[in-house]
Amino acid sequence: MSQRLELYGTKSCPYTAELREQLEWDGRDFAEHDVEEDAEALARMIALTGQRTVPVLVEDGRVVQIGWQGRGCIVAAP
Repeated sequence: MSQRLELYGTKSCPYTAELREQLEWDGRDFAEHDVEEDAEALARMIALTGQRTVPVLVEDGRVVQIGWQGRGCIVAAP
């Protein structure tokens, strides 16, 4: 059974790009949400993590990773 992966990030964050590339390299299917362009996705991410750091990887509704290799980008308040 495949698990649902979601990637919350931004186009401007290089760590989002690196995590996306790793997921693609690993052949993982995932849905991507740009939290700078989608206010509802930003609200979901903050509800899940309590913070504004991207990238965030969510598996079956549970946060499994915040940041990439110890680094992340902070999303500005709208």
